[in-house]
Amino acid sequence: MRTNTKNTSNKEVPTDLLYGPNDRPHPVAAILAAFQHLLAIIVPIVTPGLLICQALGVSSRDTNLIVSMSLVISGIATYVQCKRFGPFGAGLLIVQGTSFNFVGPLIAGGALMVKQGTPVEGVMAAIFGVVIAGSFVEIGISRILPFVKRLITPLVTGIVVLLIGLTLIKVGFISMGGGFGALANGTFANSENLILSGVVLAIIICLNRVHIIWVRSSAIVIALLVGYLLAAYFGRLDFTGMHNAPLFQIPTPLHFGLSFSWALFVPMIIIYLVTSLEAIGDVTATSKVSREPVEGATWMERIKGGVLVNGTNSLLAGIFNTFPSSIFAQNNGVIQLTGIASRYVGIWIAGMLVLLGLFPAVAGILQAVPEPVLGAAAMVMFGAVAASGINILAGIQLDRRALLIIAVSIALGLGVSQVPEFLSHLPSAVHNIFESGVATGGICALLMNWFLPELTRK
Repeated sequence: MRTNTKNTSNKEVPTDLLYGPNDRPHPVAAILAAFQHLLAIIVPIVTPGLLICQALGVSSRDTNLIVSMSLVISGIATYVQCKRFGPFGAGLLIVQGTSFNFVGPLIAGGALMVKQGTPVEGVMAAIFGVVIAGSFVEIGISRILPFVKRLITPLVTGIVVLLIGLTLIKVGFISMGGGFGALANGTFANSENLILSGVVLAIIICLNRVHIIWVRSSAIVIALLVGYLLAAYFGRLDFTGMHNAPLFQIPTPLHFGLSFSWALFVPMIIIYLVTSLEAIGDVTATSKVSREPVEGATWMERIKGGVLVNGTNSLLAGIFNTFPSSIFAQNNGVIQLTGIASRYVGIWIAGMLVLLGLFPAVAGILQAVPEPVLGAAAMVMFGAVAASGINILAGIQLDRRALLIIAVSIALGLGVSQVPEFLSHLPSAVHNIFESGVATGGICALLMNWFLPELTRK
C-alpha cells in the first residue's frame, strides 16, 4: 500500500538524523524504532490476504497459511532491501509488504472462476501461477527503468493508482457491511455490523487528528484493537483458524499446486508496471528523508535494486502461497518521527515479521477479526490509495490533453467495473483483457498518452 505521509510542521520533521543509513543504533533504540515501524505496517500486510481469502471462500486453515506467509515473505523482502546483496535491494531502511494494488483484480477474477465452477483450490493455484508469471514483468522492468519511465508517465501512473483505489472501495464497503457471507445469509449491514464498522472508522478519524505523532501513526492498530474488543463483547470472534493451525508453520512451496489464467494475468501486467513506478517514488522518498542522493548513479542503483526485489519477492510470494508485495511508504513517516534511518533497524523489523509469520497463532488471532471491523480499516487504506493517485495527478500540468485522458480513462475503467455486462458479447480473448476496470482504464491511459500529441504553446 502506498500512503503519503507528509509532515509539514517543523516540530515533526527533524532537521538532522540521529542515525544515518549506515549507522548502528544501540539495540534498545533499534528495537523500539523497529516496533514503531511494525505498528504502522502489520495491518496493511495482512489485510489484502484476509480480504481475498474471505471473498473467495478459502478455508480457515488455508487462510491462516496465506496470512502467515504474507508476514514471512514481507520479512524476507525487508531484510534484502535493507541489507542489500549485489544488485538486490536499495540499501536503505525500506519496509516491504503485501500490496493492495492487486486485491481488486484478484477478487474479481477469482470470484468469476468460482462462479464458473472452479474449485477454490484451483482458483488459488491459478492466482499464484499468475503471481509468479507477473513477477518476471517487474524483474524485467528493473533492468530497463529509464525506458519504462518515458513510456509510463506520472499521468498514466496517477490514473491507474486512482482507479485501483476507486475500484477497491466496493470491496471495502462490502466488508464494512459484513462481507459476501452476510450478503448470502441476509445479515448484510445489520445494526451490529454497522456498529462494529462505524466505531472503528470513527476512531481512526479521531486519532488522526490527535497531535501526538505516535498515536496518529498507530491509529489503525488502536482502532482495530477497540473493534476486536467490541466484537468479543458481541460474541463475534471466531478462532477456528487458530484452533486448526499447527503450533509452528513450516513454509510449504506450492501448497495449492500451480495453474494459470490469462484472464487474471492481463490486468496484473498493468498493475506490476505501476507498482514498479510506485517503488521508484518510494525509494526516492526514503532516500530523501535519509539524507541520501535523489539523483545520479547511486540513486539509480538504489531504485533498480528496490524494483528488482519487488519482483523477485513477488516470485517468492507466489511460490510460497501468498500475494505480490511492494515497497511501503509508511516507513518514511516513522523515519521522520524517530530520526532513525539506519537500515540495521530494518533487519530487526524483518526478524519480527518472520517470527510472527512462523507462529500461525498470530495469523489466527488476526483472522478472528470480524469482517466489518477489518472492512472499516480497509476503507481508510483503500481511500488512501485513491488519494495517492490524486496526489500524483496534482503534481503534473493538467492541461486540456491531460484532462481528456483522465476523463476517458476513469470513465471507461469505472464503467467496466460497474457494468461488466457491457463486454458480454465480445470475443473471450478481448473480454479477458478488459474485464478488469484497472486494466481497461490503464490501457486507455497508456495508449492515449502515447498517441495523443502534446500541444506546443506558441
